[in-house]
Amino acid sequence: MKDKFMRFMYGRYGVDSFSKFLVIAGIILLALSGFFEYGWILYLLSLVLLAYSYFRIFSKNHSRRYAENQTWLKYTSRFRRAFGNLRYRVRHMKSYHIYKCPSCSQKIRIPRGKGRIEIRCPKCGTKFIKNS
Repeated sequence: MKDKFMRFMYGRYGVDSFSKFLVIAGIILLALSGFFEYGWILYLLSLVLLAYSYFRIFSKNHSRRYAENQTWLKYTSRFRRAFGNLRYRVRHMKSYHIYKCPSCSQKIRIPRGKGRIEIRCPKCGTKFIKNS
């Protein structure tokens, strides 16, 4: 079965960031359609999104799908970067403090539990004192 699916997908575009978004948005709209009086509109919109996402996944026009994905990535880069920074800070929150250099605003990661320490910025060389 896996071999048949691999042969079927050969030459097709496949899953990318934009198609993942379309599938997730379609499923969310499908789930929300049951809670509203005019839910059939959300239901139809979800079906359109899901159909378009599968059209993109099974498409053989690589250049067109790649251009669509690049446009999507360009417009969402600010949000993805902010979310990635937030994930990084939350992941390292237990072990590290993250301070900004007062002169150049470079972010510096300092281990927790070292007491009051002098920090030297690796970018500009400015020294400042912070609690660890």
